[in-house]
Amino acid sequence: MKDYWQHFEHGADIGVRGMGASKAGAFEQAALALMAVIVEPGRVATRDAVAITCEAADDELLLVAWLNALVYEMAMRHMLFARFSVTIVGLCLQATALGEPLSIQRHQPAVEVKGATFTALRVAQMDDERWLAQTVVDV
Repeated sequence: MKDYWQHFEHGADIGVRGMGASKAGAFEQAALALMAVIVEPGRVATRDAVAITCEAADDELLLVAWLNALVYEMAMRHMLFARFSVTIVGLCLQATALGEPLSIQRHQPAVEVKGATFTALRVAQMDDERWLAQTVVDV
């Protein structure tokens, strides 16, 4: 089964959903879905690496912390990301986000994501053994 991401409609905001063979894979795909709200990920080179670590009290809060850490790193570093490597041990996430500095002309960002919310928040292993990681992001 292939890992993938998708968007889902939610009022004025946008839902992001990652599916993966592992929880870490689902978190990677949710991050790609987040980036795809902003820019076509194929337009972003993966030449610079940023290390990200976060912890939370449960899997759902860890997903929110992860996506909000990405939003923070994008804002502080003026970067976009297109590839992610996530490791989750217990309730601690360690990741590398690969991307490049933002170029308005080349990347043509669509919107600015303000952050991940608790709306439609879910992290769970599905009946087919794949993992789901989803939430709504505020744009």
